[in-house]
Amino acid sequence: MGLPEYSVLIPVVASALLSLRQTMIVGLFNLAAVIPIYGTLRQDIGNVSQFVVITALAVALGISLTVCRVRITRDRRLKHLMIARERLNLLSEASSRIGSTLNVARTAEELSEVAVHRFADHATVDIFDWVLQGEEPALEPHMGDITLRRLACQSDVAVLRGAVQLPRAVTYRQGSEPALCLMTGEPTRVQITDTGDAAHWSADAIGAGVHAAHPALVVPLRARGVTLGAAHFTRTKHRNPFDADDVLLAQEIAARAAVCVDNAHRYTREHNTSLALQQSLLPQVAPKQPAVEATTRYIPADSRAGVGGDWYDVIPLSGARVALVVGDVVGHGLHASATMGRLRTAVRTLADIDLPPDELLTHLNDLIIRAGTDMDHAPGVGRDAGADFGELVATCLYMIYDPVTRHCTAASAGHPPPALVRPGSQAEYIDIPAGPPLGVSGLPFETAELQLPEGSLLALYTDGLIESPNRGLDEGLERLRKALSEPKPSLEDTCDHILATMVDDHSRDDVALLIARTQELEGKHVATWDLSENLAEVARARDLASLRLGGWDLEELAFTTGLIVSELVTNAIRHGGGPVQLRLIRQDTLICEVSDGSNTAPHLRRAQAFDEDGRGLFIVAQLAKRWGTKQGPDGKTIWAELAL
Repeated sequence: MGLPEYSVLIPVVASALLSLRQTMIVGLFNLAAVIPIYGTLRQDIGNVSQFVVITALAVALGISLTVCRVRITRDRRLKHLMIARERLNLLSEASSRIGSTLNVARTAEELSEVAVHRFADHATVDIFDWVLQGEEPALEPHMGDITLRRLACQSDVAVLRGAVQLPRAVTYRQGSEPALCLMTGEPTRVQITDTGDAAHWSADAIGAGVHAAHPALVVPLRARGVTLGAAHFTRTKHRNPFDADDVLLAQEIAARAAVCVDNAHRYTREHNTSLALQQSLLPQVAPKQPAVEATTRYIPADSRAGVGGDWYDVIPLSGARVALVVGDVVGHGLHASATMGRLRTAVRTLADIDLPPDELLTHLNDLIIRAGTDMDHAPGVGRDAGADFGELVATCLYMIYDPVTRHCTAASAGHPPPALVRPGSQAEYIDIPAGPPLGVSGLPFETAELQLPEGSLLALYTDGLIESPNRGLDEGLERLRKALSEPKPSLEDTCDHILATMVDDHSRDDVALLIARTQELEGKHVATWDLSENLAEVARARDLASLRLGGWDLEELAFTTGLIVSELVTNAIRHGGGPVQLRLIRQDTLICEVSDGSNTAPHLRRAQAFDEDGRGLFIVAQLAKRWGTKQGPDGKTIWAELAL
């Protein structure tokens, strides 16, 4: 191969390896070198041959430039396609990785993890506090410095790893690029030259630890027209600055992340609303009772399961008695919390008319069945309409304790058995006849009766305390029995010990716990008299009551109590029949009870001007703090309560 052939190949080879400019330079140098050789030095070839060689070189140069341009265009297009493919892969990865949980902080961390390495060398995510707290956004525009909460920080720069403590508050200075980005909702590209420039962005120096110039990009996190925060991306000086395509990619990733953050925010708000609703429906503190000393605990379910329908209550009853209640609505969420509130109100209403435990659960069961039927027939909310409410089912345990007789009566509707710790003994479970859950059927409920020594410990709880994915029901009951058997100095310590023993990170359901220590009302605080069916006994009953009040240093109540005793004993003798009994109980209040053998309950009515009777109960209602009727197996008891 001679010189002409080599001269023609030189620009062709250059076009395959070099840039367009370099190919042109090589071709021109090649042409400039060949022309003198063939024009002056080579006299042995003819003019035609010289012309052919020079023309071939010129054509080769033109072809080389064309080939080089085509190659460069193809490479540039291929590079763009590769970049576009990489960005699509990054966008696909962002869609799959961001938003794996309904947790705002974790979503922010996922955004920063996706961005670092492939898109930026350093990424931080800042969120408004109202997003974290599940509150509504502020309506006022941002004025002055803007404070957010930094939740995520990822970096390829070694000096930045672990340099930021999270979460922490960051402040955007008024007029800085991040502040303007939040106010306008548009991304911002800048070139940070030093840490002083970074400090202008944020009072906490967004570029803390970075001393060299680097490009930065701030993208707002907006969803449904609301700005939730901002994402910051920076690159080192060794990488290309952010271009327009990078901005579009960052906006797309931020938009998807913002939707996930907003979903987490909305879930947090719903969870907080459900929890606030449930806690508002539960008693804030266990009321002080002469019958028992009680302590309660409630632990909501984790955020994945949602707020449940567990509840507890301590209800004062007539005759210094107390009702202990624990229940659990099947399901989670607002519906379960609302149902729990309805059931707790119904239990208090039924307890106020002094129903025994089995009858109370029967009425409560009828209420739930009717509520489920009404929901089925309600337009737009029934199960056929797509409402995912499930069946209205609940469990409930209802116990009544009388401190005068130390007698306890209990009934259960599909609820775990209560635990009992007698003084000086190990914990045991009370054998209560198992009844069906509320809302399942109309089967009757049965009661269990037992005598409790003073100082006995009763533990009422929901199934979330004993059930867990990592242990069975029998194991949970045994662990609870052992925990209760360990004596503690106070009920508060007992509750804390039980929860520390039974509740762990694997627990999925909410927990309601009620611990009560029984007390006995001493005989000196109770006075009982049997009366004959003779109206002359009214004066005797009044004198006996007055004498007892004198012994209790309550002479100031003698007149009022005498009137109430007179009216109640008179009604019992006239309308009730024997046996008639009068009982006075002194505790935080003075309770006056009159029992007779009739099951007919009296009714309060307003007597007309010329009526000769009908004013007795009206007088009792005016003088007493509370009054009511309690049905018993052998008759009824009318009671009145006076404040001391």
